[in-house]
Amino acid sequence: MDMDGPDDWVWVRRPAEEESWRPWTAEEEEERPLKVTFSSPAEYFTDAAPIGNGSLGAMVWGGVSSDKLQLNHDTLWTGVPGNYTDPKAPGVLAEVRGLVDQGRFADATASAKGLFGGQSEVYQPLGDLNIEFSTSDEVYDSYKRELDLHTATALVTYVVGGVQYTREHFCSNPHQVIVTRFSASTPGHVSCTLSLSSQLSHSVTVTNENEMIMEGICPGQRPGMGDNGGDNATGIRFTASLGLQMGGSAAKATVLNDQKLRLDSADWVVFVVAAASSFDGPLVNPADSKLDPTSLALSTLSNSRNFTFDQLKAAHLDDYQSLFNRVTIQLSRGLNDASTSVARKDRPEEVAENIRTSADRVKSFSTDEDPSLVELLFQYGRYLLISCSRPGTQVSNLQGIWSQDIAPEWDAAPHLNINLQMNYWPALTCNLSECQEPLFDFLGSLAVNGSKTAKSITKQVDG
Repeated sequence: MDMDGPDDWVWVRRPAEEESWRPWTAEEEEERPLKVTFSSPAEYFTDAAPIGNGSLGAMVWGGVSSDKLQLNHDTLWTGVPGNYTDPKAPGVLAEVRGLVDQGRFADATASAKGLFGGQSEVYQPLGDLNIEFSTSDEVYDSYKRELDLHTATALVTYVVGGVQYTREHFCSNPHQVIVTRFSASTPGHVSCTLSLSSQLSHSVTVTNENEMIMEGICPGQRPGMGDNGGDNATGIRFTASLGLQMGGSAAKATVLNDQKLRLDSADWVVFVVAAASSFDGPLVNPADSKLDPTSLALSTLSNSRNFTFDQLKAAHLDDYQSLFNRVTIQLSRGLNDASTSVARKDRPEEVAENIRTSADRVKSFSTDEDPSLVELLFQYGRYLLISCSRPGTQVSNLQGIWSQDIAPEWDAAPHLNINLQMNYWPALTCNLSECQEPLFDFLGSLAVNGSKTAKSITKQVDG
């Protein structure tokens, strides 16, 4: 690349001093918006927008007549700790060594499979927060859905009957809750029905007109395909709690069949989701755990009630941006193509990237050089790591923390062949060293039983 050209240059800022980790100015945000944008609700899980605080996560679908937040908690897994050392392994190791000494490497590889343990356990989804509206899917317009990487906020807006509806979602690390606000441009127009559900064994209780609890348990052993079972008596227990606030003179909440909450004629609604589990570390059997997930979730929810929506969001932004704003990357002098000096935002056929959806930009990338799309992809990777791996959380698995299936691909486990390492490749180079801490915690926990297994195998072979 000719770095002497006016548009062929790269600028990366990685401030080391905390005082330089500042929010972007309004001018900077307008010039270089870092937003993943959509023009319709999510049709598939992979179309939804992920939000997370390292431990608690959600996928925002953004439907109009009905919507859902698909919920995850990083400690929900099948299975229990155990001793899986194979007494036959020392003999297998001796055989493998002999084959290697003979130069029979393919045979040695085949025999080495006898050293492998059983299958890993399976990451489990917490459940869904289901939201039902009276709006038809056919009567809305001006739909927009976006994930703002500057603010770690998912936004949905659309217009029905001249009224603009807005939904805002974020997942707070300081307060350990998911926060959602529904509002409308005309007072009294926010109405919906809320419910909690899960694919796992669970029960739901509406405790009053502003609180709902879902309690459940993960399978105590790896489920077979097509079921969600196993020995539930020994599985990890979990609780999700939902609290809400409403505004407006005509706002009303009603309990439906002790299972749902109906909200009518509000100016705005704010609801908060907290979750906890009985997971007490990888070496503690869930049946022996003294942790009460319901008490923990309700305590977290109660603490969040001391703050307004704006206060919760301000704390969320201070925390998130102290990490995200450490690195900026600029791949061109402006929002231009390499082939033209006309700013992309000034081209009448484009009217800036934030008019076209992100999918449109990806499709046209081969013929329309779009350096800001590369910037967006780079920062999206940083956003995901911040959202799924924080100090004190579990290690990021193959799906980060976001999964809707009880039998996800490759169990969504943190495989050690290369996938886990790839999750954390950007941590240090992208100035997110704190986000790497769960990786070292995980490796330390593996060493406890790993050292026992190694001693058991090699002691009998080497004497």
